Amino acid sequence: MTDLKKLLLFLFVLGRITSIAAQVKLPALVADNMVLQQNAKVNLWGWASPNEKISITLGWENLPVEVMADANGNWKTAVNTPNGSDKAYEISINASNNITLRNILIGEVWICSGQSNMFFPVGREDKTWKTGVKNCEEEVKNASFPNIRLFTVALNASPTLLEDVTGNWKVCTPESIQTFSAVAYFFGRDLYQKLNVPIGLISTSWGGTKAEAWTAQTVLEEDIAFLPILQEDAKNEKLHQEKLEAYYLDLANERIASTENAPKAPLKKPKKEPNKTSYVLYNAMLHPIVNYTIKGAIWYQGESNSGKAFLYRTLFPAMVKSWRKEWKQGDFPFYYVQITPHKGQNPDIREAQLMSLKTIPNTGMVVTTDVGDTQNIHPIDKQTVGYRLALIALAKTYGENKLVYSGPIFNHMKVKKQKAQLFFDYADSGLQKKGETLKEFEIAGNDQIFYPAEAKIDRKTIVVSSSKVKEPVAVRFAWKAVPEPNLFNNDNLPASPFRTDDWVANPEKK
Repeated sequence: MTDLKKLLLFLFVLGRITSIAAQVKLPALVADNMVLQQNAKVNLWGWASPNEKISITLGWENLPVEVMADANGNWKTAVNTPNGSDKAYEISINASNNITLRNILIGEVWICSGQSNMFFPVGREDKTWKTGVKNCEEEVKNASFPNIRLFTVALNASPTLLEDVTGNWKVCTPESIQTFSAVAYFFGRDLYQKLNVPIGLISTSWGGTKAEAWTAQTVLEEDIAFLPILQEDAKNEKLHQEKLEAYYLDLANERIASTENAPKAPLKKPKKEPNKTSYVLYNAMLHPIVNYTIKGAIWYQGESNSGKAFLYRTLFPAMVKSWRKEWKQGDFPFYYVQITPHKGQNPDIREAQLMSLKTIPNTGMVVTTDVGDTQNIHPIDKQTVGYRLALIALAKTYGENKLVYSGPIFNHMKVKKQKAQLFFDYADSGLQKKGETLKEFEIAGNDQIFYPAEAKIDRKTIVVSSSKVKEPVAVRFAWKAVPEPNLFNNDNLPASPFRTDDWVANPEKK
């Protein structure tokens, strides 16, 4: 082959490679079957060759939108969306290559995140903790909602920020709902049935994970209170590496010995759980999706942080604040679930979650003391949890102002002689007990010794007393790992556990 032919061939191959590299690429979330937030400026984004011109034709607009990639090939634009409806649209993206997105709906979009109780799927998976929800077969059979769309972010962890996730939008069917988050589905189904607009649900969750794994590295590094978390991570990483080095040294010695003797049983390699480390899930499963325009977020997590519940009081609000900063959509709605009673938990984590109602703006909390399972940290009644999350959203986000969306929340206490009177928010409809007597109330004096209390409903308040406490100072309600409270408001929503004191520890409980 002559030098000229070689040069021409080289230029042809280079041109082909450049052409392929220049093709527009879209993130996983911008795809067929997606739901875009209605009545909003929603982001469309992706990658192309540097300074490449891209033309976007929207099925609901007459004129195309044009955008140019920057010097690094990144591009993003915001487009206006109409009212939500069941009309499906197409979006065409034209540059050096052409992409057509089909079956696009306009409606309401929610992020659904947390640990295993958010990840817990509707369907059953044999021989695992994924036992399926209550009435599993019936729920799966009836899950035909073409206007509800589901996106599950594939499990991934990264020490550095990633640009994209793995996953795809699916139409809600009995087949697709099997492995989708149950809490997210029941939340979305209730919204759909009330609002009658398409619903897009993005599930990004992973079992056994702590809040710090879902929090940006910069947030953890900037607050001195969170530095011990990073120090502990570094220590655990060092210990793992030492165990790994020892394992490979022993493995090498084992292999040498086995050439002379009979083969021995293989050594056990130390296991590392990639999702346990700080900020790795934020990097891999949250940061890559913050361009996607949403209405709000729901969250079910806390079990893995119960051992450091006091720190959760500041960590959880910091996490929410950082999400909102990343999304650049202001203080979007953030509704979360107070974890259910379980033998392995403590009341302090529920208190930290209760306190977050005051420290996180535009939020709401679902109480689950009546739908837990003392032996199973994954209770199967996810329908009630989803319903109560939707109730908050309908009242606070979608303007159904007459809805009562919360059970009684302790407000303040007044002491009159030997009795303590408790006042509550969300008790305007009145209070009720489910059973003959109110349970789980305790009362103490200055000695900090708590005694079981007699509790009675007095209109919108509770009056608490004990013959053993002459001068009441503090009252606690459902303050233990596995309480069985029965206080509700007349809207059938349970009261949150609480205490009126802030004592670090009490010397004795009678």
